[in-house]
Amino acid sequence: MSSTSSASGQGVGRWAATGAAAGAIAGIVFIVFEMIMAGLSGPSPFGPLRLISAIVLGQGALPPAPTIGLPAAIIVGLIVHFVLATVFGVIFGAILGGLSSRVGALAGSRGALIGAATAGGLLLWIVNFFVIAPIAFPWFTMANQVVQFFAHTFFFGTAFGLLLAGRINR
Repeated sequence: MSSTSSASGQGVGRWAATGAAAGAIAGIVFIVFEMIMAGLSGPSPFGPLRLISAIVLGQGALPPAPTIGLPAAIIVGLIVHFVLATVFGVIFGAILGGLSSRVGALAGSRGALIGAATAGGLLLWIVNFFVIAPIAFPWFTMANQVVQFFAHTFFFGTAFGLLLAGRINR
């Protein structure tokens, strides 16, 4: 078996596993950006975690009069956020791994991989805020969409691509 077929045989699984770790780390970059922006533009840097925690806890986690305390909202928000970031990392990693076996430029070019991950972050923003949120989590539609665009596209997507490229292309 050639080295190319051997690499593609383990490729998608390796990409998905690496994607899980890259997704979790990109999730840190994302939430730090979100919290900084919320702190600069709003009453609390914990607003994004309240929004995220409401996915599980319901609207009682949300201002202006939350019935769920801030410590619980922070803990649940962080758990939900990192589970989602890791799951998205696995999905993106598996997709990019599958594509890399078909599109040689993706596997061989850091720029192409980072660009594809950035596009994935953009797609994630579109799906989250224009498909899922209006139906299932309408409180997310109140979020600053410019901040969300940058958070998803660059602070998750590009960060994910940089991390994945650094691990896969070794």
